[in-house]
Parts: sequence; C-alpha cells; structure tokens
Amino acid sequence: MSTNIESHLIEKRVFKPAKEFSKKAQISNFADYKKLHAESVKSPEKFWAKEAATLKWTKKWTRVLDWKAPFAKWFVGGHLNASENCLDRHLEGPRRNKAAIIWEGEPGERRTLTYHQLHREVCVFANILKRNGVKSGDRVLIYMPLIPEAVIAMLGCARIGAVHSVVFGGFSSESIKDRILDSGATVVVTADGGYRRGQIVSLKQNVDHALQGVEQVRRVIVFRRTHLDIHIQEGRDVWWHREAEYVDAKCPPHPVDSEHPLFILYTSGSTGKPKGILHTTGGYLTGTASTTKYVFDLRENDVYWCTADVGWITGHSYLVYGPLANGATCVLYEGAPNWPEPDRFWKIIAEFGVTILYTAPTAIRAFMKWGDEWPKKHDLSSLRLLGTVGEPINPEAWMWYHKHIGEGRCPIVDTWWQTETGAIMISPLPGATPLKPGTATLPFFGIDAAIVDDKGKEVGPNEGGKLVIRKPWPAMLRSIYGDKPRYRKQYWSEVKGCYFTGDGARRDKDGYFWIVGRIDDVLNVAGHRLGTAEVESAIVSHHDVAEAAVVGRPDELKGQAVVAFVTLRSGYKASNELAEAIRRHVAHAIGPIAKPDDVRFAESLPKTRSGKIMRRLLKQIASGSAITGDTTTLEDFSVLTKLRASDE
Repeated sequence: MSTNIESHLIEKRVFKPAKEFSKKAQISNFADYKKLHAESVKSPEKFWAKEAATLKWTKKWTRVLDWKAPFAKWFVGGHLNASENCLDRHLEGPRRNKAAIIWEGEPGERRTLTYHQLHREVCVFANILKRNGVKSGDRVLIYMPLIPEAVIAMLGCARIGAVHSVVFGGFSSESIKDRILDSGATVVVTADGGYRRGQIVSLKQNVDHALQGVEQVRRVIVFRRTHLDIHIQEGRDVWWHREAEYVDAKCPPHPVDSEHPLFILYTSGSTGKPKGILHTTGGYLTGTASTTKYVFDLRENDVYWCTADVGWITGHSYLVYGPLANGATCVLYEGAPNWPEPDRFWKIIAEFGVTILYTAPTAIRAFMKWGDEWPKKHDLSSLRLLGTVGEPINPEAWMWYHKHIGEGRCPIVDTWWQTETGAIMISPLPGATPLKPGTATLPFFGIDAAIVDDKGKEVGPNEGGKLVIRKPWPAMLRSIYGDKPRYRKQYWSEVKGCYFTGDGARRDKDGYFWIVGRIDDVLNVAGHRLGTAEVESAIVSHHDVAEAAVVGRPDELKGQAVVAFVTLRSGYKASNELAEAIRRHVAHAIGPIAKPDDVRFAESLPKTRSGKIMRRLLKQIASGSAITGDTTTLEDFSVLTKLRASDE
C-alpha cells in the first residue's frame, strides 16, 4: 500500500492576468517569471545578493552563504540595521513626509504617522529602552494591542540590537510566562489594555499574573491606551509617556552582524508545545523586502493593508519589516472585523482608499457567512490586488473573494509560507501568473520546492507527497531558540538534505502546488491517505456551507472514519437532510471514499487567535476523548463547551 497522500479534487477554472495590470507590473509576463525563476534556482546566491544590495549596509558582506546543513549564515561579515532600513533611508527623499502608518482604533480614533514622525517615535523609544538598561542582544517581550506603539517597540528594539519577542495581545498570562522563561527576557513592553469587540482586554493585569514568581524581569514599560485603572509595581513598572520626558529623539542605529538575532517568535507545534523560532537580521530583511516588492507588485502610491496582528509572523514580515523596508503606506486596525457591524473592513477600505488587501481564508469564510450585503454597502473600487495567507484557501472562498471583494478585476495572490520560512515561498506574481482558485501556484525566485515520497524521491504530477525545500534561503529560521537538536530533528531529519515543511501537497500538470493539509492531519481511510484541505474544500463548495473542518476518528473497519464539523451560512438551518446532501456532494466532488461518516453542525469552530482551526481539539471531540494539550492559543473556550454538549 502506498503511503503517499492521494489527491482527487480537480480545479479547471483559470484566470489570466489582465493586460492593463501586467503592463505596469514588476514581472509582466509568465515567460519572464519562468526564465528568472530557473536562473535564480540555478544560481540562488547571485539572485539573493542582488536583492540584498537594495538594502542599506554599513559594511558589505564577504560571502553570500555559508551552508553547513542544517545551519546557514547569509551575507557573512555584512553589517546593517533593520530599523535604519525601514526608516532612516526613506528620510532623504520625498518619502520623508509620506504616511508610513495609517491607524484606526476599534473605538474609532485615527492617527497617521509619516516616515519622519515614525522615525522620531522609534528613536525616543529606543532611548527609553537604553535608559532602562537594555543592551544589544538582550531579549525584550512585547505584549501590546495593535496600535502604532507595537510597531514602534519592535523597531526600537531593532534600532539598538535588542531581540524582540512579540506575544499576541490575546494570549493568556500562562503563555506570556512560558515565553519569558524560555527567551530569558528581562524587559516587558505592554499597555494598560486594548480594545476587542467593544471590551477592554486587561493586558497589564495579564502581565502581572505572568510575572508572579518570575524574578528575571526587571522592568515593565507600560503604554497608556485605555486609561484602565492598573497596578504599578514600584521599582519594576514605568509609564512609557513619563519615560519619554527624560530622553531625546536622537538615537543613531546600531549596526549589527547580518546573523545577529532580530526576533524570536513562538509558534505552537502540533503537540501544542510552543517553540521559539529564531530569525536573524540580514537574510530575513532581504527575504521580506524582496517578496513584498514582487508578490504585492508594490507601487509608490499604494495603500497597503495586511490585516494580521504583529503578534504573528505575517504581521512581522508583511505589516512591519517587508512593507516599511519598501517605503510603503501601511494600514493598522486594532479591533475585530465585525465590530460594531460586519462591514468594518469594507468601511476602512473605502475610507482610506486601500489598494492592496492581504487577509486570511478564515476571515474570508466569516465574511461569506455574514452575507454578501455587507461589502455591497461600500465602494471597494480602490482595491487593485488581493492576497490570502495562513492556510490553503478553498476554491469557493477564493471565488467569493474574487467576485464580491475584487469585483472580478483584482488578481489574488494566494501565498504559502510559514513562521519558520520567514517570507513567502510559493505564490503567484500578479502580473505574470495565470491563477487557479485554491492553489498557491509556483515558487518564488530562489526557492527550490519539491514534493517527495517517504524515501525522498520526487513524485510525478498529481501524486501527493511531502512538501520540502531543497536549498537554503535567506529568511529561513536559524534554529529553535536554545534547542539546536530539536531544530535539526524537527525540520531536517524527515527527508535527507531537505527542509521538511510538515505539509502534504501535490503538483498538477502545470507544475502548480496544491497544499492538501498538514501531514499530521492526513486521514487514513480504508487504505487511502486523504488530505483534510481537499475534503474541506469539497464541503465548502456546497452552497449552504460557510466553513468546515474535517478530522478522523478511530474506526475498526476502515482504520479512520471521516468526521466533518460544518458551519452554515447565515440564514441556513441544520437538518439530517442537509447532512445527507453534504455527504452526497463530497462523494460527487471527490469520490465515495471521502464521503464523511458523520456531519456535525456547529455555530463556530475552535480556532487559534490567528484564525487557524485547532483540528487537534476536534479530533479529541470526534473520538470522545478528553481535551488535552495546550489550549492557551484558543480564542473562544465557549466553542469547545458547545461542541462537547452537542456530542453528549
């Protein structure tokens, strides 16, 4: 029996780039992409050296790459500063007074910071850090709402060579504590609170709980956001605005080695145990700046909105470092997409004239569930490019996004990458690549991606296998912080000489990559290995369905039975007839082997705060076992309670 993942879902729709778009694009036709990609994979060091040269270096590198598998050093001997590349170098020309950040708080306040103003604020905060004893190499934990000060804190750390570790503002005190202890952070930057769905999230209170019994943190810097009454611990806690009175706005950027750590970002593994992904300065900045420029086809007058929080890698790479290194205007929004009404995103796009929107499939499926009438209320004609990130997008959600948000005229860049990869790895280039709903299409320049079987041999078209990267790339993680053996074992031991992504995938006859789900989530049904993403896509293509998650439960006869958790679109009701119709629909789309044994309707699905479905928990519910493992990343615990109740 083959252990390769099978693939049954076929997508025949193709959307070619519009001639008008291609005419002005960075890469304007498919032949150019293919030629440039072939050259870049043949000589990746040459390509990446050219991209790195667009950054400002205080000392040029002597060697592009030092590769002793699985450890890489990029731009060896080079010195630079990430904050200088995102700010100072834009101050010498017309970008000085260009908007760097346009921010809207959930209650409705707005602020715009030009590159000059952002530079000034970053210098002030860098000096606050220095005043409080922070030096190059020290770790600083940032736990903030999505306000400009979160970005200022990140760039302030980078300016003096401190290593930041951002924790999403929705995480619990336990999550904060784990990350402080693992990273060895001695300073925490937080706010009194932040706004989420009309409520104040007590951030400082969470920090206080996290620090009980933790003596290594000597300073907590608190920004006043909500004027919530909070506890200030004498000798440890200081107010940001008061500290600013003691420092000036001059802070020269501290040049660091290309391999100097820029940040540690914690990600949950499939076991639920968080791991600290370590990224360094020169390679990471090269990768994010390059991909931002080409994938989003960035132009000087774009108003770019990546809806991710800075607590996630998407926020690091495509809200802060990539766009600001390119001198872009970035929109930040603090709150929920459906507060106070489900049209908050569309209102922001219309009022700010957003031209590029980069969001997650889980958000798109929520918009579908809330109804088409909400985007219809607003003028979305400023949009010229759409993007998706975070997980594979099912074809029906892609089509909805294309029709209702892009109004049929905006290319969609469906990007595949990971916290570990640092930058986009597989994506269309909007002026060059013909698009197919549901596929991330083809690898970015310099990226040698392949699909292999269990023995590491590349498989043929439409055969499922393991997605691997065969050559190092600049933005790659350098290690798991403090645990090199785990880094080697987790990412470089599965397939010899390759980085193993943990994802299953296939390539179609045109070479396009289709991600079929995490290898950990593969369903083993009667000797067939099926990817969850394909079965979920088939379910969501049913007219009444907004979202679905598929897991396996033990079955004596088939090995695993397929259990589908289904959320319906607004206005549709659950019934046995509908469950049966969904089962027939999947059998028709994929084949009888994929037909769900159980269809369970749910108001909502358990998700992380970044919107990823926690299938690990659904597996436990489906099999009737106890909920175990880390649940600190779960956004809404009531979802689990309701699912459990419906199971009894």
